Amino acid sequence: MDFGTRRGTIVAALVVCGLAILVPSLASAHIERASYWPDPTGGHVPKVRSLASALIKPKGKTRVVCRSNSIKRLRKSVRRAIRRGYKDRPTQKRKQLSRRQGRRLLRINRRLKRRCKFHSIQAAVSASGNNDRVVIMPGLYTEPKSRRAPTNNPKCDGLEETNDKGQTGALSYAYQVQCPNDQNLIAVIGRKPGGPAPQPPLDDRHGIPNLGPCIRCHLQLEGSGVSADDVVVDAGRVASGNHGPANPVKDVGIRIDRADGFVLRRLTVRHAREHGIYILESLGYVLEKFKVFYNEEYGVLTFVEDYGVIRNCEAAGSGDAGLYPGSSAETGEDVQAPDHFRYSQRLTRCDMHHNALGYSGTNSNAVHIDHNNFYGNAMGLSTDVFTGAGHPGFPQDSDLIENNRFYSNNFNVYGSHSDVVPTVPVPVGVGMWIAGGNNNTVRNNHFYDNWRRGVMLFGVADAFICDAPNDPVYGCDPAETHTSFRNRFSGNVMGRTPSGKRKPNGTDFWWDNIQGQVNNCWFNNRGKNGTRASITSVPNSLPSDCATSDGTDPPFTNAQLDELLLCVTDDPACTWFQTPPKP
Repeated sequence: MDFGTRRGTIVAALVVCGLAILVPSLASAHIERASYWPDPTGGHVPKVRSLASALIKPKGKTRVVCRSNSIKRLRKSVRRAIRRGYKDRPTQKRKQLSRRQGRRLLRINRRLKRRCKFHSIQAAVSASGNNDRVVIMPGLYTEPKSRRAPTNNPKCDGLEETNDKGQTGALSYAYQVQCPNDQNLIAVIGRKPGGPAPQPPLDDRHGIPNLGPCIRCHLQLEGSGVSADDVVVDAGRVASGNHGPANPVKDVGIRIDRADGFVLRRLTVRHAREHGIYILESLGYVLEKFKVFYNEEYGVLTFVEDYGVIRNCEAAGSGDAGLYPGSSAETGEDVQAPDHFRYSQRLTRCDMHHNALGYSGTNSNAVHIDHNNFYGNAMGLSTDVFTGAGHPGFPQDSDLIENNRFYSNNFNVYGSHSDVVPTVPVPVGVGMWIAGGNNNTVRNNHFYDNWRRGVMLFGVADAFICDAPNDPVYGCDPAETHTSFRNRFSGNVMGRTPSGKRKPNGTDFWWDNIQGQVNNCWFNNRGKNGTRASITSVPNSLPSDCATSDGTDPPFTNAQLDELLLCVTDDPACTWFQTPPKP
């Protein structure tokens, strides 16, 4: 990508005690509605039901989807898993399937095949109700009827609404109910419409104002194979396999909308124009043992969610982020009574690689991110407030990022040889950054072989988030600076692999160091030589006392800010979009 192209992607914003980078939303065929957090009352992470339980007095009805060659494909997969094992994600040790386990899985699938009445996943979902489940037998599912469904269907004219950006063509929830495959290859619509949404949208997004009764809540959607590789949902070019180009026909692979208690497991979703899996306004979900490949914006997008778990997964080939829990519920330091501090979502034991960003979370609050691998991306992880209307939850706060590995994030997604088309501008060669966020804890992680930097932290002034009169952001005050404060970095191993091999980062820690950015601290971290003294940082000395920490440089005066300004103004001297030299 050349600088002329990036100029259309990055909008400059300058500094008042901080810096903001405003990135326009990805242009798409559809405009999204204003969204609200569900009421957390009675919420919980749903229980995952075993495959075998679908045959033994199951709760709810089970609908089986199959292909003519499902059993043949499963036999092949079982033989391979017995001989060589299988993986849910690349860095995982191979799991061995015993002959006994293989025979049992085949028996279950043969019984399922006798019950099979569907060849379309969407048809089975549409026939389902509360507490039901859809079991998908091994095969490739392209959903021909959904593919043929018209985009911008005249049948749904008049169901658009005005969103929080002032756009008048946003697809309302009623639109999704009436035309579920306009935007989506598969749509899980969880509730009846509850009437029109408030117009204009409410500033306070706590509680969905037009919530109808559940008709498809607590649905479980699962593949019946050995692993996610056995069931593939493809929203684009089948011939590309798990790679690109995507050549998508639908914006979303699987959409889950107001479907509380949703569970998805053991399947692959690929080649959507925007998001492979998209969960919106749902209270409680589990996504596990799944894979998402070459979805052009996000592999998984969860938005305004609560009580969610993502685990044992692989995400690759995304132009923005492999996994994105956007605007997760405010259950951190800004929690509202009578609720109490808790983590709203958890991401664990996933591999995010070969994306622009492994993980991104704009205004994502109280997300627990642990035991994951972020590698081979342009940047491993971003949590930020680069937002405008449409992303409630400002300011971001209270993530716990622990026991992860951030390494070799040097993939130049902007280069001429990239097979991923970037939709977001980030510096190549960075493990993670906090770009405007509060009260985040980053501890006991390994950061190594990130050629530019291990970790970056800088503040973002409110003026660059909510300065437009038609883009209100609840909680944002243009006269204030609400980020970045109270971030703690401790016990991290920098420039050194878990086995003790030296693989230095370009710089371990980088901070904007602006006066007024208080209570950020770095302590008990170790560098490439296994010592605290071998930590490299900008500035050279980082405060270790959380209670007294403050930046030392007045606004507009330091080299860190100069760099940020160069890059957001698209100055040719900016090196962010070039592969940095290996340290």
